[in-house]
Amino acid sequence: MTNKLGLLFKGDKVIWMIFFFLCIISIVEVFSASSFLTFKGGSYWMPALKHIGTILAGFVAMYTVHITPCKYFKIMTFPMLLVSLVLVYAVLAFGATTNGASRWMAVGGMQFQPSEIAKGTLVLVVAQVLSAMQTERGADKQAFWWILGVSAIIIIPILVENFSTGFLLSAVIFLMMFVGRVPFAQLGRLLGVVIAAAVICVLVIVQYGKDEQALKTEGQPKTALVETAPGFAADKEDDAPKRKGVLHRLDTWKSRINGFLSPEVPPEKYDLDKDAQKAHANIAIINSNVIGCGPGNSEERDFLSQAFSDFIYAIIIEEMGIIGAAAIAILYVVLYWRAGRIARQCANNFPAFLVMGLSTLLVLQALVNMLVAVDLMPVTGQPLPLVSKGGSSTLINCIYIGMILSVSRSAKKRDNTPKLTTATAVSK
Repeated sequence: MTNKLGLLFKGDKVIWMIFFFLCIISIVEVFSASSFLTFKGGSYWMPALKHIGTILAGFVAMYTVHITPCKYFKIMTFPMLLVSLVLVYAVLAFGATTNGASRWMAVGGMQFQPSEIAKGTLVLVVAQVLSAMQTERGADKQAFWWILGVSAIIIIPILVENFSTGFLLSAVIFLMMFVGRVPFAQLGRLLGVVIAAAVICVLVIVQYGKDEQALKTEGQPKTALVETAPGFAADKEDDAPKRKGVLHRLDTWKSRINGFLSPEVPPEKYDLDKDAQKAHANIAIINSNVIGCGPGNSEERDFLSQAFSDFIYAIIIEEMGIIGAAAIAILYVVLYWRAGRIARQCANNFPAFLVMGLSTLLVLQALVNMLVAVDLMPVTGQPLPLVSKGGSSTLINCIYIGMILSVSRSAKKRDNTPKLTTATAVSK
């Protein structure tokens, strides 16, 4: 029986176990946290059944990828790069707008985020560049400029509509260059430029952004903003000013920064309507009482609009307690550790860099989601990989796991057996 399972589930068995554990947790918690979708759709089981269907489709995609030899991933790099470039720029012009951002495209009745495809594609490109331009002293200096150029044309359009995803992807690429032994001098200069650019961006947001929540609570008429802030134009339907161009996300960013930096207020003066997501997430964590209230017993799921997605970790803490939340965090840590072990065993550079890039992408996104849920980071809108409810993101994350498993199964391994010296051979 064990041999048959080993033939069916090839590759690293620990990663297979982590995947199944996360899927089971996802089904239970999404079912519990989908009270809003249940009320909206009028069906108690439909949200959970749809999510199970998505996970099954993701499993099929992951299984197909994991039995594909990893050498074929190189062949996919250039076509995927072309597709990603077309999609990330097309979504700016033709994408569907959700919560004030154009992130979604519809193909054949299905919606997906092009940024999800672009993330894995960029990791593929960087892994290929780093592996092709390795020398005995590390990556060639030209590798830095190739990576910087390709990253810029993909990440910049993502940053405009989805700053957190663009920032997350930038961090992943930087860490890949560090692992790929890009010269420290180049990385140091890049880090300095990024910090300077971040400071300038924050200053622009603070200067020109308008706190959306503050405007609602203070009752300031929106039409007054037309003359005081650049980039506004009145909407014909409701005469409410809307930003045009790249400035239209400044208000959202300003609200999130102010919400994160705002000082604590006494409970009796706290306004739940001003920042409902953060407030109810904090209440959910407080209600956990260390051991949790049990799966399906969450109270805050009825008040969190993204309880099944961006804030599912807060619901997990409420229902499973600190112990359950820590267990999930440990699963991601073990996933990263196993990915590092797989990379160290690879004889060639490309699969090693690919595994480290994909695992860093998954684990760093999980870390961001957890930090947001416990109020240690501003709200970003990043789902918890393989746990949050999602369509395209769940499918693509499953494909990432399949690629890691493919490397663990098919990549050429290092020969770690000690070589016999002449003296040793003679003595034997």
